[in-house]
Amino acid sequence: MVLNYIWIFFFLAAFAVAMVRLLFFGDWDVFPAIIGSTFETSRTAFEISLGLTGVLSLWMGVMKIGERGGVVDILARLLGPVFKCLFPEIPKGHPVVGNIFMNISANMLGLDNAATPLGLKAMERLQELNTKKDTASNAMIMFLVLNTSGLTLIPVSIMVYRAQQGAANPTDIFIPILLATFCSTLAGIVITALFQRIRLFQRTLLLALGGMSVLMAGVVYGFARLDSIMMERVGTTSANVILFCIIITFILAAMRRKVNVYEAFIEGAKAGFETAVRIIPYLVAILVAVGVFRASGAMDYIIGGVQTLVASTGLDAEWVGALPTALMKPLSGSGARGMMVDAMTTYGADSFVGRLSCIFQGSTDTTFYILAVYFGSVGIRRTRHAVAAGLLADLAGMIAAIAIAYLFFA
Repeated sequence: MVLNYIWIFFFLAAFAVAMVRLLFFGDWDVFPAIIGSTFETSRTAFEISLGLTGVLSLWMGVMKIGERGGVVDILARLLGPVFKCLFPEIPKGHPVVGNIFMNISANMLGLDNAATPLGLKAMERLQELNTKKDTASNAMIMFLVLNTSGLTLIPVSIMVYRAQQGAANPTDIFIPILLATFCSTLAGIVITALFQRIRLFQRTLLLALGGMSVLMAGVVYGFARLDSIMMERVGTTSANVILFCIIITFILAAMRRKVNVYEAFIEGAKAGFETAVRIIPYLVAILVAVGVFRASGAMDYIIGGVQTLVASTGLDAEWVGALPTALMKPLSGSGARGMMVDAMTTYGADSFVGRLSCIFQGSTDTTFYILAVYFGSVGIRRTRHAVAAGLLADLAGMIAAIAIAYLFFA
């Protein structure tokens, strides 16, 4: 229901803004641009799905090997106490806990291509436990918010973009991004827990969040002692070594149980292909709406209005120049990436706006894209409080990013 209203809002707002531009400013190009964006974004949606087909087939095949080998069950037992606090609906020791852990781990390592199929597999398992097949369960929403909050330990791609734009020290945003994304994830957990009336002051949960905070501090300390070249090498290498070790572990575990590894892989890969095809309509719907909203100029008007409002209060409005990246991030990952690059090109990679755009890009994930793909893969139509919780986590990440940017770079 929420997606329905958002989808309608994007189109009606785009139409209203386009009519104003045509009737009052004589902008004859606005409607051709909007219609052109519908073709472009629908093609992009299909290309994304097509690109996901191979990746989904690969990683869902690997996950099937892990399931048959018992690795997922082992992870489920180890993480059961913590996940029982966050996901009280999931039965003790259920294999979906292992799927959720694998997905979150891939996201933390910045392995987006691996995280998506792992997340889709977890969502399919959660749907099996869901009693109302067209309505998102509490566990589904908590899992979705953990994804949209975008906790990432190693933002390699952003550092690469900064290097390409001529930044003197491409890695100087590493610690700010780490802090901002942690704030976003923590806020997402708290907000969703409040929606779902989950008790936050549980010993197990407090120890887990405290341990995560210590881990984050250790990562920050370790990477802060490396120079920019070594940081990039260690970040890229460690992420891929861990990923390959996971694959080998799954294969060895399956061999130990005398599982036919090849047949298990094929079975999972078939499911991955079917999932990739199933999400195409949902991706087209979301990306076309976002494209129309952007092409109409509505986004530009929002940015201009915010800048005027902030300036009228006498507060520093320098951060507003990076706002397009923050506003686009929940809607489109590629769109936000384009906004980030544009900010660095316009203001300079080492400018305050350029750096803040990078922190915005790394602090959260694409809420509507993830919602469309994950919920669309299992046919969820009623999203309940998923959008509100995801966007509030995004807002927390944005506020944290601005405060941290002023702390480090003002």
